[in-house]
Amino acid sequence: MLAVTAADPEPTPSALLAAVARGDQAAFRALYRQLAPTAYGLALRVTRDEHLAQDVLQEAFADVWAQAGRFDPAASSARAWVTMLTHRRAVDRVRREQSDRDRASQWASSRSEREHDGVAEVVALRAEHRQVRAALEDLSALQREALELAFVAGLTHTEVAARLDIPLGTAKTRIRDALRGLRAALEEGA
Repeated sequence: MLAVTAADPEPTPSALLAAVARGDQAAFRALYRQLAPTAYGLALRVTRDEHLAQDVLQEAFADVWAQAGRFDPAASSARAWVTMLTHRRAVDRVRREQSDRDRASQWASSRSEREHDGVAEVVALRAEHRQVRAALEDLSALQREALELAFVAGLTHTEVAARLDIPLGTAKTRIRDALRGLRAALEEGA
């Protein structure tokens, strides 16, 4: 543990980082107090977002705690090392955020509906209606009546039979034959 008395000046970041490498939590808090404002400022400049900068600061100091043993005072100062860790984290965060936005944008554009031609749709529907009306005209009057009661009026087969005063089997046969005739006429026209 790093012993600090009131008469001693505050330890240098390098000395604090050496103590952090040994697991000294008090040294870590002191290092944080000394370098967090600089690290936060850098994170804010890179991310341009207060919340992201706070996240970056937290992640960078978690890296400092975990990697303090890797610090080489011969290679750089403690301040530069912490700044480098912070900068890497900030750049990674910006790239990740941009990647997330790009992915969301691509997903949204792939899901957007293509514009449809309303006029062409109306023309196609009218053509289909003419085709169905012509196919209905080709049915016998008995088939057409049974089909209209079942599908236009929404009656059940039993109700169609009762309405036309015919056996249930006959009503089913008329409706089935009418549907076959319609299908055949529509498939020819397609």
